[in-house]
Amino acid sequence: MPVPMPMERKQAAYSNLDERYAIQGEKYQGQQYSHIYFTRLHHMRNLLHALVPSWKPQLPVTTVLGLEEGKDCIIVGTLYKHMKLKPSILDEYSKERSAIPLVKPHNFMHPDDHLILEDESGRVTLAGAIPSPAFVTGVVVALHGKETSAGNFLVEDVLEAGLPPQTALSSADEDKYVVFVSGLSVGSGTFNPLQFQLLIDHITGHLGDDNEQTIASNIVRVVVAGNSVHIAPRFVNGQTVSSKDQSRIAEPIKELDIMLTQLVASLPVDIMPGCHDPANFSLPQQPLHRCLFSGASTYNTFSSCSNPHQFELDSVQFLGTSGQNIDDLYKYSDAKDKLEFMERTLRWRHLAPTAPNSLGCYPYTDKDPFLVESCPHVYFVGNQDKFETRLLEGPEKQKVRLICIPKFSESGVAVMLNLRNLECSTLSFSTNFDA
Repeated sequence: MPVPMPMERKQAAYSNLDERYAIQGEKYQGQQYSHIYFTRLHHMRNLLHALVPSWKPQLPVTTVLGLEEGKDCIIVGTLYKHMKLKPSILDEYSKERSAIPLVKPHNFMHPDDHLILEDESGRVTLAGAIPSPAFVTGVVVALHGKETSAGNFLVEDVLEAGLPPQTALSSADEDKYVVFVSGLSVGSGTFNPLQFQLLIDHITGHLGDDNEQTIASNIVRVVVAGNSVHIAPRFVNGQTVSSKDQSRIAEPIKELDIMLTQLVASLPVDIMPGCHDPANFSLPQQPLHRCLFSGASTYNTFSSCSNPHQFELDSVQFLGTSGQNIDDLYKYSDAKDKLEFMERTLRWRHLAPTAPNSLGCYPYTDKDPFLVESCPHVYFVGNQDKFETRLLEGPEKQKVRLICIPKFSESGVAVMLNLRNLECSTLSFSTNFDA
């Protein structure tokens, strides 16, 4: 019987572009969050001012303080969304003294919500043609309208920054795949070790016939997009942890390390932190410490990355998060699906507009790292309820593959992207043998 020829895994040129999210040399000196809003407004206003002449060339651009009643003009500023149901620390405090429990809805929108625009000179309440459900606090826009006798600004038209410029995609003639997986939740009740092992065996070429193994040999990278481990809340409530419980906390991380070691022995792996992982809570989350992965970190194919994570693979630009930015938009605005939220962040040119208002972030003083200055070719978000994808096309021939990656522990689904044509497919693993 002839011995089968060993297959060689394809390679792809990789560049990590996470430097902008690294918190190095930053010194917290009690600074407030106003700096990040000023930086955002300054950057976005310059962009919007450049777009105004081709949008409404005949209209003057003014400030909130310079508004005149009944006079058509354009103002540029940061939106603030006044929300009746938005959680408040004062409500949390009063709840302890109230017999009526506060309702915690999954979405905090209310018909009485309204938008306010502010710049350095002042703020004005908005009315007219600007739909409150579609916007959130922190977005910078240009508005055409006029001040009313009531002192409001009656909006007639809205200008967003739109998709940023994109570098041209070089043509590729061979299939190479990137696999995305998120929400492994090792240590949780929903985690199925056999399911994850099937995924590992498929990627490493230990499953399937020659055809499936050929496809597996074309996988050039795996991206683990957050929430890889689950640590019981009772261990992270600030109480002293007993020595017996300390070993229990480490068990899920050790199990994850054993499984990641199998992967990195075969191909490069990027791991991003998520909101449930042992990393800093505020965005940008810094890479998980390598000492957590005593086995996997000995391989040079193991990369612990930040969240958000930005990288380039064979000239294809990737940008992604572990899901916190989109989950927060879902709480404070409305859209037909999660992909529409993703599209809005690109059109607003900001990954996390609700930070720092309702999404924790580091109080930067001289930059806003979440500004999207160049359009990625692939934009992914982890830990979503289901797999969704769409190809977004912009007015200047931009093409962006949007991907919602489902929680693997609940769905058994990973996502595979072809670098050649940016087409997406799913890898589904079921351990239900009763069917």
